[in-house]
Amino acid sequence: MPSKEEIRASHRAARAALTPAGLENAGEGIARHGLAWATALTGGGQGTFAAYLGVGFEPPTLPLLAALHGAGHQVLLPVCEPGRALSWVYWTPASKFVRSSYAPIREPAGERHDSTVMRHTDGIFLPATAVDFAGNRIGQGGGYYDKFLAALTAVLPSGTPASDGAMLPPVPTAAVVYAGEVLPAGSIPAEPFDRKVAAALTPAGLLRLQPQ
Repeated sequence: MPSKEEIRASHRAARAALTPAGLENAGEGIARHGLAWATALTGGGQGTFAAYLGVGFEPPTLPLLAALHGAGHQVLLPVCEPGRALSWVYWTPASKFVRSSYAPIREPAGERHDSTVMRHTDGIFLPATAVDFAGNRIGQGGGYYDKFLAALTAVLPSGTPASDGAMLPPVPTAAVVYAGEVLPAGSIPAEPFDRKVAAALTPAGLLRLQPQ
């Protein structure tokens, strides 16, 4: 079985071959299907969703953020803190971005909230470079989201156990990936600190995973 590092490197190389038109089409599909997932989770009402800003050849999420905001949802974006922690800022299309002090990304400026803000969140869109149908996820390698998802069990201790004893996050989660990055179950090595995800959001649609 390839290591996480090998899978991540392979998928990043494939992403780098995407054309501007391909990225634009991916962003449109992610926005459409992501908004449909949000609508289903809120029963057509307005809610709050944690997301992130995809950059470079990552699956584009800015159209998704705009679609969520346009539908009346509140949107939270992450800010990297010391010790691989995340805080969260409410985003609108008028928000300004600044260079992160701890990661090679741009982050929203504004009042920061700790993980307790997730008590009022209806769903979380997660960055990933791959997921498999067992719910295992490969992130960007920084460890921020692994730590964040683990901390959610303290904030919201009602997580759902998977059949192998691992805990699903207590808030619905969807990893945002390209269609070819959803792998067969068992393709991704699972480690004790990993947290499984329940769905994969791709430009072609939302795929329900089967954590086990």
